[in-house]
Amino acid sequence: MNFERSSGILLHPTSLPGPSGIGDLGTHVYRFVDMLAKCGQKLWQIFPLGPTGYGDSPYQCFSAFAGNPLLISVESLVEEGLLSKNDLRHKSFNAHRVDYWPVIQFKIPLLKKAHQNFQSSASAEQTQRYENFCEQQQDWLEDYAVFMALKEAHEGTVWNSWEKELVRRNPVTLTTWKRKLAEQIDYQKYIQHLFFAQWMKIKAYANSKGIHVIGDIPIFVAFDSADAWSHPDLFFFDEKGHPFYVAGVPPDYFSETGQLWGNPLYRWDVMKKRGYTWWIERFKKTFELVDIARVDHFRGFAKYWRVPAGERTAIHGSWEAGPGADLFQTIEKVLGTLPIIAEDLGVITPDVVALRDEFHFPGMKILQFAFDSGENNNYLPHTYDKNCVVYTGTHDNDTTRGWFEKASEEDKRQVRTYLQTTGDDICWDFIHAAWSSVADIAMVPLQDLLGLGSEARMNTPSTLGNNWAWRFSWDMIPDAALERLTLFTQIYGR
Repeated sequence: MNFERSSGILLHPTSLPGPSGIGDLGTHVYRFVDMLAKCGQKLWQIFPLGPTGYGDSPYQCFSAFAGNPLLISVESLVEEGLLSKNDLRHKSFNAHRVDYWPVIQFKIPLLKKAHQNFQSSASAEQTQRYENFCEQQQDWLEDYAVFMALKEAHEGTVWNSWEKELVRRNPVTLTTWKRKLAEQIDYQKYIQHLFFAQWMKIKAYANSKGIHVIGDIPIFVAFDSADAWSHPDLFFFDEKGHPFYVAGVPPDYFSETGQLWGNPLYRWDVMKKRGYTWWIERFKKTFELVDIARVDHFRGFAKYWRVPAGERTAIHGSWEAGPGADLFQTIEKVLGTLPIIAEDLGVITPDVVALRDEFHFPGMKILQFAFDSGENNNYLPHTYDKNCVVYTGTHDNDTTRGWFEKASEEDKRQVRTYLQTTGDDICWDFIHAAWSSVADIAMVPLQDLLGLGSEARMNTPSTLGNNWAWRFSWDMIPDAALERLTLFTQIYGR
């Protein structure tokens, strides 16, 4: 699919300002959308919106369909009469980092109280909206709510450590537990209703301002997820719920030992026999929440790296065939042309290029990658085709300033020579290169727009802790940066 010439900013909602210790779906997101519109931006890119678990990564969620309860604005719940102002006695939170455990301790009791207040005093209109939501989302909502209630009842332990009959989803056992956990299950459904209601208002507001939202679909789901527990036959699991193989990538730019993600791997032959219905539903639900989807690790649909379960690194794996064009052809027959961006970074083979190009999916270009090989490569702007998306960097890169400060002298020399710059204003050098390129879409993480260093890095692959935590405050955004972004956008027709 070809996109119009445009540009935008990459920022996950968790990075927004706000009083609750984490960016959320309240007033600040509307201010951010207004800022995008004022600067002439047409795109806002986010990470997956799902409920995060261990490690706080939005790429390891408890569900491929659900929303993250921590993103719910509790201030908005006061406006709806579900909480009182007295309930919101905010603790003192770090304004520039998300400390997830204190945030959980603060927000979850408030969400439970909102649910209790709904049960005791909901209006007929509020009740009807909730019932409509449950009916519309029934394909995934019931399994997710039961999974999360069971997980809480089992003190957060992974699902394959539960009693055998629950691991195997014995109908009689499930019915017994559903009765026992009816209140907790309803709570899980209700907070999903709150999340979706708040998010859909935001998406509608962004669209009304001429801004499209770019979302994210990780190719794999987390092992400890409602998806894996409720559809074990779609994965390489034994009868006890243990995986035979897990996902990862071989050694690459980011890691000498590869990246051992640990996600369960799909039985593509089973999915094909079922008409890829799970994937059709996944894309369908995604496009209800966003306008465009970046498909993470796109190359895995051509071939994926399979690592035997129990390995300590991703070195000892093998390439296995993915579903290829058959998957996307099947989905397009149901949903029509797919507005997809293919994350095609790393070692990309001809079969991946062919799959991407068959459906006219734009690939990704990362400017930081253009200057780290010592020779010309296809990340240099003069090599681009129009049908691509150029980024100064992504969530997995260091910030552009941080990268340049750590770069070798040879790499810095290449940057200065190619961009004809001193490097003293490296972030804007990169933004200029991206915006002036022929790429249909140009994106910049907010950190690079603000010229921040490594302290503002969002994620370091293959590490646990201190990731996904960066936040900004409005006083960090100078008018001069917004004026400059507006000017670049006007000059280069974005």
